[in-house]
Amino acid sequence: MPISIIKETINSVSSPVSIFTAAIVLFALFISFPRTMTAPKVMIPLSLAALGFFGFGLTDEHFRKIVSTPDNVPIVAMLFIFSYFTWYAMRKAVINDMRIEKGEGPIEKTESEEKVLVFPYLIFIEFVVALAYAIMLMLWALFLKAPLEQPANPTISPNPSKAPWYFLGLQEMLVYFDPWIAGVLLPTFIIIGLCAIPYIDNDPSTSGYYSFKKRRGPITAYLFGFWILWILLVIMGTFLRGPNWNFFGPFEAWDVHKVVPLLNVNLSELIYIKWLGWGLPHNMILRELPGIALIGAYFLITPAILAKTLLKNTYKKLDPIRYSILIMLLLMMAALPIKMYLRWAFNLKYLVAFPEFFFNM
Repeated sequence: MPISIIKETINSVSSPVSIFTAAIVLFALFISFPRTMTAPKVMIPLSLAALGFFGFGLTDEHFRKIVSTPDNVPIVAMLFIFSYFTWYAMRKAVINDMRIEKGEGPIEKTESEEKVLVFPYLIFIEFVVALAYAIMLMLWALFLKAPLEQPANPTISPNPSKAPWYFLGLQEMLVYFDPWIAGVLLPTFIIIGLCAIPYIDNDPSTSGYYSFKKRRGPITAYLFGFWILWILLVIMGTFLRGPNWNFFGPFEAWDVHKVVPLLNVNLSELIYIKWLGWGLPHNMILRELPGIALIGAYFLITPAILAKTLLKNTYKKLDPIRYSILIMLLLMMAALPIKMYLRWAFNLKYLVAFPEFFFNM
């Protein structure tokens, strides 16, 4: 098969929904079958496949130009480094779980019995690592040019206009949410959620060693938020979002004149006009009542249902205040992929839209 056909095939199947869904399926397999997925016989072929795809991509001029851009090189390195350390931590957790099942105890308990002095042993190791990093940064600065551009010109706007890499996840959220949600509310909840982790997940029996079986819920929630809702969005925003913030395949040239039809509608328009064939009510409360009811049910009824079903043990373990904080954070986190799939499936823009007050959800 010619290489051009392979590239065109990859481009044709590459879309936000396909990439996001594939990532969720891979994540689900990783969490559901950690012993199998972290085994070297599985991870080595997956790693070789990822490296093979990256090597194949370097044969394409467009792909090579994007990944070799000075400010994109650290993101490529971040992807491989984070993948390795996620696998390493999960592998250690799986090994500890197997040891605990045999009654042997975690590896960290055994290693803690072998005590050494901080000076000179630990200090010497840290000093050598610091020297290695200093040399690496010097070589980086010598061989990789700083991504400096021309002085800012108020008459010319770059296209695509992208935020720094650490804000690309937020910029991708702006596609699906109003700016006050994607730029203010969600980042605030991310900070609050990270600060709340020690107070919500404070079981001392699982401290001091890696374990997935005893902390399946917290680890799953954290990895989903970190990988699916942050790293994946950064990768998509960096390598797959081109001019006019349109989505392009990994081997597709960025065409400034690419036109994508915008067919997004609000929930009120979808219900009253498309489904019922009526006109929009003049009363704005009546007009947005379906969206208000849906959001209210999501945040008020869902916590009670989960407390009786999937999170029954968590509800018993936590007091009502900590459970309420936890479930609100989880629902806010789940709102992002839900809204993304609603946009892809129904072209749904907002569940609640009050243009009279510039308030949309």
